[in-house]
Formats: sequence, C-alpha cells, structure tokens
Amino acid sequence: MAVKDVVALGGHRVGAGNPTVLAGAPVETADADAVRLLRLAGAAVAGIARTDELAFALSGANAHYGMPPNPAAPELVSGGSTSGPAAAVAAGLADLGLGTDTAGSVRVPASVCGLYGLRPTHGAVSLDGVLGLAPSFDTVGWLAADPGVLHAVGDVLLPPGMPVRPGRLFVVAPPGSAERGTTSAREGPVEVAARLADALDVRLVVGPMREDPDAAALLAAFRAVQAAQAWRLHGPWITAHPGALDAEVEARFRVGATIDADAERRAERLIAEGRARLLDRIGADTWIVRPATAGPAHPRSAGREERDTWRQATLACTVAASAYGLPSCVVPTAPAALAAAGPADPRPAPVGVAIVGPPDADRALLAAAVALGRSALT
Repeated sequence: MAVKDVVALGGHRVGAGNPTVLAGAPVETADADAVRLLRLAGAAVAGIARTDELAFALSGANAHYGMPPNPAAPELVSGGSTSGPAAAVAAGLADLGLGTDTAGSVRVPASVCGLYGLRPTHGAVSLDGVLGLAPSFDTVGWLAADPGVLHAVGDVLLPPGMPVRPGRLFVVAPPGSAERGTTSAREGPVEVAARLADALDVRLVVGPMREDPDAAALLAAFRAVQAAQAWRLHGPWITAHPGALDAEVEARFRVGATIDADAERRAERLIAEGRARLLDRIGADTWIVRPATAGPAHPRSAGREERDTWRQATLACTVAASAYGLPSCVVPTAPAALAAAGPADPRPAPVGVAIVGPPDADRALLAAAVALGRSALT
C-alpha cells in the first residue's frame, strides 16, 4: 500500500505535503489504526505518498513537491488530495492507496485516474493517527485498480454488519457536469447503473432528483463548516508560520477565521436538515448513482481560474455524501469501452461514477463494485 502523508507510520514523520510541517513533526511512535489493522492482515507499506498541502485541495498540485503523474491521462492532474496514492496505484507501484476523504479527496483521484475508491460512512473507520482537516467530515478512505482489493480492505477496516442491499438505483446526471466530458467510448452514470441494476437484479430509475432543494446552499454550508473546523485545527500553526503554505491553500484556510460561531451553527443546522430530508426521501433501500467528478481532470498546465472552476463543479458532485456522512464508492467506466479506442481514436480520459448509499451500506457498495468489475469482463 501507498500511504498518504497524513497517516502515521511508526518511525516516520507526517509531513502533510509541506516541508515546514515535516521539519517540525515528531517521529511517530506507532502506526495509525488503519495501517496497523492492514499490516496485521498481511499488507505491506510500499511507501509514503504525496498529498496536497494539509489535504485542503482537490487537484494534486503541490507548490513544494510538484504534481504526481496521472498514468491514465498524462497531460492531466491525478486529482487530490490523495494524489500520491492514486498515482502510485495507477502506475502499478502499489495495489492499494490509503488516504483520507473530507470533500472528495479519495473519490476525485479515483475518478480521474480510472480507479475504484471508497469514502466510507462517516465514523465507520478509525481516524486515530490521522492528521485531521474537518472532523465532522473526515474519513479514512482507500482506492485500488482491482475491486477485489478494495473489497478486501473493507473486510479489514469496516465494522461487521449485514450488507444493505438496494431496492432500486436512482440515477442523477446533473446537466453540465460529467456527461459533458463523455464520448461514445465511455460509459456514463446511466450505463453504469444499468449494468449494476442487472448484476444486482434491482429496479433502475432515471430522473432529475436533487439531494437538497438548494444545492448551492448546501455547498456553501459545507464549505463554511469545513473552513471553520480547518482553521481551528491548523490556524495557530499557519499564524505561527507565515508564508509556509502556498498562497492559494492559505487563503482557503483563512476563510475559516471569518466564520463566527452563529454562522457555523446555522450552516450545521442546514446540513442536518438536508440530511434528514434526503434520508426520508430515499429510505434505506435506494442507492444514488451520479458522476463522481465534473468531467475529466483539468490539465496540468491549467491556470488558477480553470482550476477553481473545475474544483467548484467537482465539489457539486461530491459534497452531498461528505456533508451527510454517507458512503460513496467510485467505479471506473468499463475497461472494455476504454480499450475500444485505438491509436486513431485516443483513449478518453477517465471519469468515474459514484454510487452513494444510505449510512452503513459500505460493504454492499464494495460488493457492488466487485459485481461491476466482473460484468465489465463479460
């Protein structure tokens, strides 16, 4: 496994993608819980992999250490903030990428690197030994090229429980997001959901359902709570080390200093009310299938405006699962469809599809990923 540089490994320091953090960090005396459990199950650590600074970005662009490659699309970024583990897995240097997902930091790299990735139900996997960003949304997540590996990790890290099978799949494909980047050689959410419905023998519904009456308000509330919590965790260090962070990343953190307690409570209330409405609407037997990101990753040469546009559009795809603490499993489009493009028709850049389930549906989502992987081979 390639381990994101926010997860403790005994005998090493956590650098969190920043050389000043690394220089001042103590040597860890023990592995993070997730690493310890995976080692006990037979996993070995291949190396410590890069992250966006303090895990507060989605592109994989690090001002200090550069951008990890995206072997699936060399001209594009690998996504972040679990950028290094995704690159290592996509390059065949590791079977498993272990990282964290707060706003999409496992799901985004999985999508744009053509991998499987899971953000588990919030609180399902121990965060002991993991550097936090926003505790209300932080999760340990993982990604792999083989859905069987993704499932095996879940057997180790997830609590025991009966799989929550769906009674129906509801497909959401927001206009102007991931379908904008599709081609005839790539599946979209509807095609993936149809394969999944066939594999699981469940009903497929396609429609314009939205997770919240005002998706923009949900995103704003999520960002307010995330920024406020991130500033409480890291603001004192940032204040004591002026200029240590890239300016864009520091500006993102400093938004949290402007959010007062009343504003944070209002945002938390909006999120709680939206979660209750969604769970009441879908019940315990509906899974939502939707684009994992706003199209392919952006070019490595993209300027700030292009990066920000892509980031905001991608957050619109990822934030509901993050805000509501729901499990979300990203699956790549069918390998057969990707392989169909020859030299005269370049292979399209990967765009994954996310399957979002109700709380504690993690094991069933992983089983679904394995079923989809098998169906792609037939």
